Amino acid sequence: MENNQQELLAITEMLEKYYFKGIYEGDVDKLKQVLNPGALLFGDVKGQAYAKTLDQYLDAVQHRQSPKDSGKLFKGTITSIHVINSIAIARVRVKMYEFNYEDFLSFHKLDNRWVIVNKMMTDIAD
Repeated sequence: MENNQQELLAITEMLEKYYFKGIYEGDVDKLKQVLNPGALLFGDVKGQAYAKTLDQYLDAVQHRQSPKDSGKLFKGTITSIHVINSIAIARVRVKMYEFNYEDFLSFHKLDNRWVIVNKMMTDIAD
């Protein structure tokens, strides 16, 4: 399965259909399709440490104005995906509001489906 084109396409679809769209629309049901229930989120935003459980993250998404409803720019870009057997890492960029996030997303193939099991993110200068 190492770097199999079919696996890369499956992860790309999960990112585009559920991760980016879920963030853009503020749709926690879409995000739940790609984020494993035990996923943890770590990083920094504007230099401040960031650590959340999946429930905390989804609550924040649900209670903020979505980028779609704000009318502000949103762009999700896949920088790279690396697959080895049943694990993968995706590097993505999410531009929303005044933030430019660089994310490292750890994937695991569970029950024949790729899901994010860990998210590391940081806010970078444009």
